[in-house]
Amino acid sequence: MLNRLSHTQLLRYSGLFTWAVVGIPVVALTWYFPAIEAADGGPNILNPGLLLLILAYGAFGLIYWQMTRALGLRKRRLGDIVLLAALTVAAIVVSYQTGSGVGAVLMMIIAGVIPWLVPLKVGVLWLVLQHAALVPVFSKMEGFTPGFAVLQAMTYVGYSSFAMVIGLVARQQAEAREEQRRLNAELRATRALLAESSRMSERVRISRELHDLLGHHLTALSLNLEVAGHLTEGRAQEHVRQSHTLAKLLLTDVREAVSEMREDGAIDLSGAIRTLVEGVPALDIRLDLPEPLNIDDPDRAHVLLRCTQEIITNAVRHAGASTLWLSIARDGSEARIQARDDGRGADDPAPGNGLRGIRERLGAYGGRVDIITGRGQGFALDIRLPLENSV
Repeated sequence: MLNRLSHTQLLRYSGLFTWAVVGIPVVALTWYFPAIEAADGGPNILNPGLLLLILAYGAFGLIYWQMTRALGLRKRRLGDIVLLAALTVAAIVVSYQTGSGVGAVLMMIIAGVIPWLVPLKVGVLWLVLQHAALVPVFSKMEGFTPGFAVLQAMTYVGYSSFAMVIGLVARQQAEAREEQRRLNAELRATRALLAESSRMSERVRISRELHDLLGHHLTALSLNLEVAGHLTEGRAQEHVRQSHTLAKLLLTDVREAVSEMREDGAIDLSGAIRTLVEGVPALDIRLDLPEPLNIDDPDRAHVLLRCTQEIITNAVRHAGASTLWLSIARDGSEARIQARDDGRGADDPAPGNGLRGIRERLGAYGGRVDIITGRGQGFALDIRLPLENSV
């Protein structure tokens, strides 16, 4: 069963299990919070400290459950920092209300998800500061001097550091697996494009052979039969004329077959593009693609495929988007790609290697790309590629 879970799922469920087990000593410690007798002699009410402890412990579990639902499936957001801060505050409150190191155990759970939510340097600082907040709690324990309290906090920092390294390794493994998935998708898409290109090339080769060889011989046969029709008489001439007619019909059929094979020699790009967009975990791709998407020129088909690949890569790595709307169509003598994401956008985007590569590929065939973006407005691309050489 555990083998079926991903790195993030294992990390999430192990954290929830630890939180649930920590609840056992928390429940035991609540016996130290006596109920308060009501002033009017009515039923006893909960001690405010006990109520705060229950709220902090319950909030920790709920926040952790919510925060880890999409762990590793989307980019870091400001809301994650807020949830992480709330998680840390809840752990500190648990320690202060119980007067124990139970909150430090909860901080080990936090340490496991810190690498997924903040940069490593920020995470290390966060780890140290959250444990420093527990020093006053340890100082109040029986037999603990301020120096021992600091040492106790440092001990928990060591435990949490180990949990943090485990979370970091899990994140690196998930990123490596995502990179492998992306490369496999690109290879499968390229293979599909090569298969389509090979099919088209083979059809063109066969049609050329039929035209050059069979068509030439049938033409020669038709001419000879026409000459024979003038040299023969009687029933023999009738058979020669029938043979001449059949030869011309056969030549017509060959020419039609050659024309159909050449016209049907386009590359269907839809299969390669669908292979490219399948299974991108960090991005919801809304694809609008006709079936089939025929492109006559293999080089232009390759340009369209690479442009689509760069659009997806930029949306995942740089835009911080969760959804990408992608439309690819053939409009008369040109192909058009329209892409729009819900990422962070930019007022004055600096073109990187991806956008420069798109412009260079399109420029070689007279194509162009228009960029529409703004801070907080996402990123949109409008790509047009002529499918015929301009005269």
